[in-house]
Parts: sequence; structure tokens; C-alpha cells
Amino acid sequence: MPATVHNEEPAENNRGDRIFFAAFMTGIAAISFGLGAFIVLAEVPPYQSMKNAFRAGTALWEQRTKYTDVERLDFWAPARTEKTGVTIHDANKTQQGLTLYSSGDGPHAVLIDMDGNVVHEWRMPFSEIHDETSPIPNPQKDGFMHWHTAKMAPDGDLIVQYTAAGDTPYGYGMAKIDRNSKPVWKYLGTAHHDFSIAPDGRVYALTQEFRFNKYANRKQLTPPRLDDFAVILSPEGKEIKRVSILDAMINSSYANMVDFAPYFSNEDVLHTNTIQLITEETAANFAHGKAGDVVLSFRDLGIIAVLDMDVEKIVWATRGPWLGQHDPDVLPNGDILLFDNQGQLADPDAGQSRVLQIDPKTNAITWQYKGTIEHKFDSNIRADQQRLANGNTLITESTGGRLLEVTPDGEIVWEYLNPVRRDDPDNSGKKLIPILSQSERISDDRAALFTDTGFTPPSNDGEPR
Repeated sequence: MPATVHNEEPAENNRGDRIFFAAFMTGIAAISFGLGAFIVLAEVPPYQSMKNAFRAGTALWEQRTKYTDVERLDFWAPARTEKTGVTIHDANKTQQGLTLYSSGDGPHAVLIDMDGNVVHEWRMPFSEIHDETSPIPNPQKDGFMHWHTAKMAPDGDLIVQYTAAGDTPYGYGMAKIDRNSKPVWKYLGTAHHDFSIAPDGRVYALTQEFRFNKYANRKQLTPPRLDDFAVILSPEGKEIKRVSILDAMINSSYANMVDFAPYFSNEDVLHTNTIQLITEETAANFAHGKAGDVVLSFRDLGIIAVLDMDVEKIVWATRGPWLGQHDPDVLPNGDILLFDNQGQLADPDAGQSRVLQIDPKTNAITWQYKGTIEHKFDSNIRADQQRLANGNTLITESTGGRLLEVTPDGEIVWEYLNPVRRDDPDNSGKKLIPILSQSERISDDRAALFTDTGFTPPSNDGEPR
């Protein structure tokens, strides 16, 4: 019988091969790590592609994991009280009229009388106007959006802006809708936060987009960034002018103010949250801008600025005793009224927010409203205010889901709490209230358009009662 030949290698050779292979793979991993570290630290190609891919993956993961329950969105906050509707009403001291507000529980707006009765309501989900022209190819579900801003046009139609949670850009666009919640026009540019309606029907709005440009003297503004633009829409909703706000700032004498952006905002350096048109009336006593310019608010920089839309340049900017501000309004006397979200630091039990009226020549505070222990006033983001014809101020305390009208002496003469409530999924037995992002007391001529009878307001889920 022929001898059997064995080809097996000695055990020590196998162990040696495995050790060699492990060392080889460890070396490859070390080289890859070192190369990756060099690419990141030196910011050489393909650094930007790696950075973009990582950020995109992180954003997608957060969207899929953090934004699954509507009640966990920041459109909702813990309810401070069980009270709903109108809780204070001194008819002898209020500016009588109808009040329009938008709510965080969906894309809708409500018009109420002084007793809190619903006079009219508008609802139109974004899915009804979205099409292939939108830069948002896969928008969030309708339940994850609300109208951040809803304002009534002179003809009684409503102009609204859609904001989504868990997406960037989060501004989805605008629409004008009639009293039956049917679209008159739509603008699917990435409009966000705020807009202003001119007397001639044009609309001044904010849009946002990712940009990849660099600035020679501002290396900290690394791409991609979410940059803001000021746009002008025709009365029919067509874009007729568009200005880069960051370019307008960098190309102005106020460019150095950008260098004081906090560390967390370089990828959204301005975070413009307000645009207000300066009219002939408000320009008369305002030394820092002319009719046709717009007032802007840069939240994280704490800046109020004026943009000349003709020369596309910031022509005035200031910082003052406010933090995270919203809604600077130029008053007819030339002062600026604004919501100071986080600047009330002296008495935390009264809330961190206040409304300030300032003299822009000196930044001196000429009037203010702040909360008390009995009437806490606290909205860390969003919120706005409106100076009324009788001298009172209508205030939207967004996080509290509350509207209030105060006299020049600071007396609350009208208060309204969002009547919508939902269970807090993270705190058994507790309730959540949807934010009220903005409000306005509408003029008598527009209010007259809604004094008809026969309107049946929808319930909270949009179905007729």
C-alpha cells in the first residue's frame, strides 16, 4: 500500500500567519486612521465630502429617531395651568377687536373675538400645495408642520408660512389662501420665520439655503452653511428680487460684528428671524433707514439691522441689552419695540423674557414689560408683540401658549390661553400646550369681513363640530 502524504503545515506556522495577518490589518487600520485624521485636521480633499456625508448621516439619523412623536416636537411645551381661553378681560381698558393667531398643533390659524369665541379658522396642509418645483423633495408629514406666521392681507385673505420640525431647511414656503382655505397663490421657495406685507400688496420674506462659498477674511464661516436671503414677492406671489443677507453684512462697515458669533452658530451664523418693511410712516422719525428698507433680527448674534434692498447692503446694525430677541418693530415715533426672549436675568422666578421699547439712537430702554411671580413671562424662543392704537401692547408668549394685552403701566387687561391640550408622553398625568408663534389684532375694516353668521368652526382635529 502506498504511503499517505500529509500536506498540513505545522501549527506554529498557522499561528504565525494569523499573527502576521492581524498585524497587517492593524497597520492598515492605523494608516487609515492617520490618513483620515490628517485629512480632517489639515482640511484637505476629500475633507469636505467626508464632513458633508457625516453631517447628512447624522441629520438623517436624528430625523428618524428623534422626530417620531408630534408631542415631542418643540411646537409643544408643558402647560402651566389648566385654564383655557380668555381668563382676563377688562373691556374698559382693552383695544376691542378680533385677534388672529397661529398654533403649533398644525398648519392652521384662528380668528377669535375678545371673549375667545372662534370667529373663523383656516386650515391647509402643506401636502395640498407641494409639487415637484419645491426644493424640498420629501417633506415631513403634515402633522410635523405648523404656520409659524399667519398675517391677514388687506383683502381679508391670509398669507401663511410653513415651518417643519426635524428638517433642514425647515422653512418650506408660503401661500396666500382665501377665507375658505383655498390657495390663491403659493411660493415654494424655502421661506421661513417671518414676512411683511407692503401697502401695495408685495411681500417681503426670508428664505434659506445651503451655500458652499467661502469668505477670504472670515475663515470661520466654513461651508456648507445655512444662509438667509431677503426676497420680495409680487402681489401674485412671484419672486421679483433676492438678496443674500450674509453677503450684505460682510460687504458693509458692520462686517466685524459677524466675528462675535457664538461657537454653535457658524453653520447658521445669522439665523434671521424677523423681516419688517420700513414704510413711509415709520421712516419719518427713524434715522437709520428709509422707506423700502427692511429691519432684520439676527438671533444668535443679538443684532438688529437695517438692509437697504436697493444697494443690497446693511446700512445700520446695533446690539443692546437683549438676548435671543425676536420681532423688532419700528414705531411711528422712531423707537423700536422688540421681544427680548432671554434678557430678563434679575428675577428668574418671574421668567426670563420681557418686551422692550428702545431708543435706537442710544439703545436706552424707554418702556418695558416683564413678568411677576404671579404672572410668569417666559418664552425662550419665538414670540412677538404688536403696539395697538390705544397705546396697549398685544404680546405673544409663545412657549406659554398665551396671548396677553398690557397697558403702558404693565397691567394685564386681556389674557388668552390656547385651549388645545394633549397628554405629555414623558410625564404621566401632565398636559402639553401648543405654542402660539405669533398674533395680531386686526383692523376694524378687515374685521368687518368676518362678522357674518353661519360659520361652523372646525374642532381641534380639523373636522366640523
